[in-house]
Amino acid sequence: MRLPRAQALGAMLLTAALVLCGVPATAEQAGQLTVDGWPVRSPSDLGLRPGALSAGAKEAKALDSTCFAVLRDGKLAKEANWRLSRDTPREVFSITKSVTATLVGIAIRDGDLRLDDTVSTYVPEWRGTPSASVTVRNLLSNDSGRFWSLQSDYGDLLGARNRTRYAVGLTQQYAPGSAWQYNNAAIQVLEPVLEEATGMPVARFARTRLFEPLGMAHTTFTTDRSGNANAFYGVTTTCLDLAHLGMLYLGRGKVDGRRYLDRAYVARAVGRSSTVHNAAYGYLWWLNRPGQVRGATDPVDAQGQPLRPVTGQLASYADPDLFAALGLGGQVLLVDPTTRTLVIRLGLPAQPGEEAYGFGNAATVLVDALRK
Repeated sequence: MRLPRAQALGAMLLTAALVLCGVPATAEQAGQLTVDGWPVRSPSDLGLRPGALSAGAKEAKALDSTCFAVLRDGKLAKEANWRLSRDTPREVFSITKSVTATLVGIAIRDGDLRLDDTVSTYVPEWRGTPSASVTVRNLLSNDSGRFWSLQSDYGDLLGARNRTRYAVGLTQQYAPGSAWQYNNAAIQVLEPVLEEATGMPVARFARTRLFEPLGMAHTTFTTDRSGNANAFYGVTTTCLDLAHLGMLYLGRGKVDGRRYLDRAYVARAVGRSSTVHNAAYGYLWWLNRPGQVRGATDPVDAQGQPLRPVTGQLASYADPDLFAALGLGGQVLLVDPTTRTLVIRLGLPAQPGEEAYGFGNAATVLVDALRK
């Protein structure tokens, strides 16, 4: 018998609250629920331990998170929001880099760009200079050898009115492919590359070819004071919008029957290390591969240059196939292609001396949730 409308609505709201708190619902009840377009299921129905997800949410809250979500097979198992509503966009800092890598992949599938194109094809200022042989692949792998210093990357670049012009105007420090550095300025050069290759501003290309088609309704690129998209850190988005990006990579470049990225590009971007200098790095995505690992904020020497990498893994207790989009202050989109599970956390950057959320926290949630 059909419930009166008010009763039916009340039942749905109650079921939603129970499911998102980790209380199992029947398949029939859960099947009626969606949150921001995502079907809701109980953790148990998805083979996840409810207690582990609750513990993960509790930890996220304690570490100044604004949202936390776990999805499996495209179904929402756990969601929590603090301080902001779920549909309020927030800065995700360097998660933007993984979005930019995705835009490069779309341009490659369109035939507008190739990985081994020289950047000077699209940036004429580099022609006839030591940077003439830097490739798009080098920029994606962070082994371009372009000039880097703490002052340049975290001071002068951020303060520049035209960040693209500043980044393009830096010099070549090392031979392309010979050294790895988490180089914001080098990645910003992908902004003019994409604009020249696609014939449209990066923010519009992202909106029309990625955000709108995937249903990332709360996601936009910010721009510098000259109107250039901030390709290295400028996206604002939400936990559940980022889940769409995760699903694109779980689908190996395909979502709902539509292909956005070539399978080969996804395999290169997140399936294996892109450079011999850092096992933990793909194409602007972080990997859980073991080997010589360099981090974004490694200690530097007296000249401001990074010290040697260490041998290890981002999370040695977790599947080496894990990969993640990471941003300053513990912004995390963790993707497990083996179990088709996503763990997402956004929040306030930790203050000096405070514990920061990171890859390891999200990986622990995943491992605990899947433990038999």
